[in-house]
Amino acid sequence: MQPSHFAPDAHKRALIAGSIGNFIEWYEFAVYGFLATVIAKNFFQLEGDAGLTSLILTYASFAIAFFFRPLGAVVFGRIGDRIGRKPTLIIVLVLMTLATAAIGIVPVYASIGIAAPLMMTLLRILQGLFAGGEYGGAVSLMTEFAPRGKRGLYGAWQSFTVALGLLAGAGIVALLSALLTPEALHDWGWRIPFFLALPMGAVALWLRVSMEETPSFVQQQEKPVVAQAQTAATLKAIVMGIGRVMVWSAAGYTYLVIMPTYLQSALHTGFNQALLIAVISNIGFALTIIPSGILSDRIGRRTVMLIATGLLLILALPLLKILQADSSTLAVKAIVVLVAGGLVGMLAGPGPAMLSEMFPTRVRYTGLGLAYSLSNAIFSGCAGLIITGLIKETGNLDIPAYYVMATAVVSIVALMTLRKDDHLRSLEE
Repeated sequence: MQPSHFAPDAHKRALIAGSIGNFIEWYEFAVYGFLATVIAKNFFQLEGDAGLTSLILTYASFAIAFFFRPLGAVVFGRIGDRIGRKPTLIIVLVLMTLATAAIGIVPVYASIGIAAPLMMTLLRILQGLFAGGEYGGAVSLMTEFAPRGKRGLYGAWQSFTVALGLLAGAGIVALLSALLTPEALHDWGWRIPFFLALPMGAVALWLRVSMEETPSFVQQQEKPVVAQAQTAATLKAIVMGIGRVMVWSAAGYTYLVIMPTYLQSALHTGFNQALLIAVISNIGFALTIIPSGILSDRIGRRTVMLIATGLLLILALPLLKILQADSSTLAVKAIVVLVAGGLVGMLAGPGPAMLSEMFPTRVRYTGLGLAYSLSNAIFSGCAGLIITGLIKETGNLDIPAYYVMATAVVSIVALMTLRKDDHLRSLEE
């Protein structure tokens, strides 16, 4: 029950305030992913190196940001579990916005030499650190404010803003590539999407300053501190959480972010066509998130997530084969990526609520943030690096499908251990 001193619309304001920071974070990550080939030439095309090597270096700086996310999840998670969700989410938002905008002013390799890729990588590290503190707080905020029986829906909004952020990133890059010549995009146009983080951040800051602290955190603060060793139980839950969301991380990045670059470098698709396909896969992702979150409130997180993971296991290779076929038209490719994106959305809908239900209030910000960010660091951040590297070594263009299938097997085993009634219990049970 929500205490009476909370405003009647507090949960709606919390939902919006939680969502918008998340939107900005994923907009930025999408922009970097979709501009990977441009950034590679500007910052990582070292003298005498092949184009694929510069792309691998670009993905290495993409991956390094993910590896600092777990550190951010621990640092900001501990702060958020001690001083509250609201102040911590405000701090994280301001720092993240400034780091994103700073990417837009870094001079290119041709201007300052090796300092350029080093500065870019340092800013990626800072972004990863701050982004790591965003997820646990945003999901805690949304699920702790959620009315009973609607946690799946509220948590799904977190994932839905990921989809909107990815779509906005793809849309801005597509718009710029349509309006500007390739030379202008390469010279200065790529900086524009990073500067756009500033006005977005200002709106998000206004929303977060005006929201309330969550009822669960307020109630937790009023209880006496129980001096119990909860570390082992929390660590066990984190490891189990990583297993359950592993396929979500791997499939999400394979189909939603890396696909445009894979289509360009491995299948020699044009830049604009690859971007269009990326937008369509993200539309598929966006379409299934809210419905699957609502469905998980009715039939349980376990059932919905197992169905989606099973389908990814079965369909990953056939879908990729259709993309690779010379006879496949753009319309056929669009349907394939729409389906692939939709299956990832079926995991992203119930996923946040499922993670939130795994941890008690006193460690929720830290626990779910760490489970999610570690899974993302290993299976999302490295996806571009692993897939591009393995294709380079083996020449096998089926690598993306095998990658998704391997993680699906592990996630099925981990998801089978979920209780069927988790969605019916209160967060503190």
